Amino acid sequence: MKTAKLPRWADLTLLPAVCLLISLLAAGVVVALVGQDPVRVISVLVDGAFGSARGISYTLYYATTFTFTGLAVAVAFHGGLFNIGGEGQAVLGGLGTGLVGLWLGATLPVWVVLPLMLLAGAAFGMAWAMVPGYLQAWRGSHVVITTIMFNFIASSLLVYLMVNHLRPDGVMSVESVPIAAAGHLPNMREAMAWFDVQWPRSPLNLSVLLAVLAAVGVYLFLWHTRAGYRLRAVGSSPSAAAYAGIDPRRQILLAMAISGALAGMVGMNEIAGVNRKLLLEFVSGAGFTGIAVALMGRNHPVGVVLASLLFGALFQGGAEVAFQVQGFSRDMVVMLQGFIVLFSGAMTYVIAPWLARALILFNRRPSHG
Repeated sequence: MKTAKLPRWADLTLLPAVCLLISLLAAGVVVALVGQDPVRVISVLVDGAFGSARGISYTLYYATTFTFTGLAVAVAFHGGLFNIGGEGQAVLGGLGTGLVGLWLGATLPVWVVLPLMLLAGAAFGMAWAMVPGYLQAWRGSHVVITTIMFNFIASSLLVYLMVNHLRPDGVMSVESVPIAAAGHLPNMREAMAWFDVQWPRSPLNLSVLLAVLAAVGVYLFLWHTRAGYRLRAVGSSPSAAAYAGIDPRRQILLAMAISGALAGMVGMNEIAGVNRKLLLEFVSGAGFTGIAVALMGRNHPVGVVLASLLFGALFQGGAEVAFQVQGFSRDMVVMLQGFIVLFSGAMTYVIAPWLARALILFNRRPSHG
């Protein structure tokens, strides 16, 4: 029996929506089983994420980082690769961003330092990702294994540099000196003050605009350039692409380079925009969250942005739920996130055929009048 297939529009829009609805229903059942009111939990979560300017700011702040890491996973996927090294690439990107800010922030103007910090973060992330890309393309080492290992290496490298070279003498906390003002990406409160608009204090900064530009750039590259077409051709069928004269090895390297550069841009949000100094654990799992974001966004830039907003709302609204709802711990919030990851990832292949058959039955429904 031939398996029903979803049309493109349904795969990109309807399937993620159905998966999200089912995950929320499943999570609601579990919340009820542990003695909580699912309606109250969801209402507090939504209000905490979108009910105030401060809540929206925090949601957008989280979504900015998730957009960078989600786009990184999506680009690699279109090249036929599963890059799970976004965590390490973001760590190296933040390191590059911070080093430029520390070295040049006190001597050069802001309009020079900030672009250099952005370029350094992208370059560090790109270089870190290209090594697994080269090993996959020319040596046959599977990119999943190498990127996992590179995550641990990146974390260890950052610890070594912070403890032995970047931490000031006599300071116990593992962090660098503050970056000079020229290396500070304006936060939203500062930016809105330019237009005499009051905005609450939050970590949201102008890197949110970089995330939007990155999503637009990825879309234009993948679907409106020859280079993007070649990359997607290799991702669809390396042998067919090679027969057409496209070198799969170069496309693998290109996909990982762009993927690493996107993950490395996390440094502009976390280092230049929020912490304004180098420190440990500034990525905090965002590279792995980017995998779930890309899966739920169906590896399309628009879907990645929407999924990033969803996960940003879960992080911000989940914190409000853990604070306001008595007996609802942070671990239960992680459970909600886990249900969404489950149903937007592995369960997608279970739900999609049923949804396709439902659409076929709906289209065959007799019309009246």
